[in-house]
Amino acid sequence: MTDDVDRIMAVMQAAFDPLYGEAWNRRQVEDAMVFGHTHYLLAGTDGEDSADDDAVGFSLSRYGFEEEELLLFAVHPDHRGKGIGARLLARFAETAKRRGARRLLLEMRRGNPAERLYRGFGFVQIGERPKYYRQGNGESIDALTFSCPLE
Repeated sequence: MTDDVDRIMAVMQAAFDPLYGEAWNRRQVEDAMVFGHTHYLLAGTDGEDSADDDAVGFSLSRYGFEEEELLLFAVHPDHRGKGIGARLLARFAETAKRRGARRLLLEMRRGNPAERLYRGFGFVQIGERPKYYRQGNGESIDALTFSCPLE
């Protein structure tokens, strides 16, 4: 797992803009992974499982009764626009469904460019938290919550 945390951290550090403060620190990732209801996937350059050092994407999620929440999701900027995110999102949904999830949840900041990917997959906005996130420059930004049914 330690090597996987290293790979997650490398992708996250490259993918998340520090202005928004969305990246977790190593301890937060490790602490989340201790729990049996937290799951992660790594993606190689083809979007499929990455069993070696070439991870270019990851997802981190938490399963609860019939729901799986996507906590973190990222593709390295050098590998965006190649369908990796779409394949990783599909893998995430499939593994969540196998665990018994009937719907997926996520929260993101307003203006997150990944919104197009999520909406294209079937996520719909179900809520908004005004001024929920504080940016590095001190300004606030809304959080948007989304849901996607699994059939």
